[in-house]
Formats: sequence, structure tokens, C-alpha cells
Amino acid sequence: QVQLVESGGGLVQAGGSLRLSCAASGRTFTNYVMTWFRQAPGKEREFVAAITWGGGNRQYADSVKGRFTISRDNAKNTLSLQMNSLKPEDTGVYYCAAGRSFGSNWLPRDHEYGYWGRGTQVTVSS
Repeated sequence: QVQLVESGGGLVQAGGSLRLSCAASGRTFTNYVMTWFRQAPGKEREFVAAITWGGGNRQYADSVKGRFTISRDNAKNTLSLQMNSLKPEDTGVYYCAAGRSFGSNWLPRDHEYGYWGRGTQVTVSS
């Protein structure tokens, strides 16, 4: 059974930090793109950060550049998101996803994400 399980969410005051983890099981994700998304209440899901499993490519949403760092531990099949200087607008459910791009852009399109976690709640208070 392929499974992605997020952890590390919680309640934090603005300016604080959290580290999210996504544990993958059931298979390895070599040649996959691992991505963090988030969704605030009443809003559409948005891209946060992505990394190729080999670590050669990384991309961040403009809203989190300089504050968030995405990384992966291939040996442990774990994806992480270090979030610093958190803002209330960072509040939402954070999801990890794995996909493979068959287009010219290394980032998968929405329909190319075949695996999703169930999410972990991040709440940033002012």
C-alpha cells in the first residue's frame, strides 16, 4: 500500500517555526517530484514548494521564498518542509504529494500527482 503521511503541524505564534514531515511508504519515489501544497479555509489549494527526488531541482512559491526550505531524505523516504518566520497567512492544511511530469516542465501538472497525503493542520496566530 502506497502511503504519504504528513506530520509536524500545530499551532504556532507569528514569527515562529515549524518543521513538517511527509513519510512515504509502500514504494520508493525515485524519479518523482515531491511537492508541498496548502489550502486555507474557503480557498483553493496552492503550491508551496517542490523538489525532485534526486534534489537537483527545487522551486518555491513567491510567498514563501526565503522562509521555507524543502528537503528530502532519500534513504528514509521522507520529505520535509522547514517553515520559519511564519505568518498568519501561512495558516492552512498542508499536503504532500508525489508526481511525475510528462511535459516539458519538470513540475508535474495537477493531474500528474498520483499520490497525496491526508494533510496536517498548520495554524499561525497573530
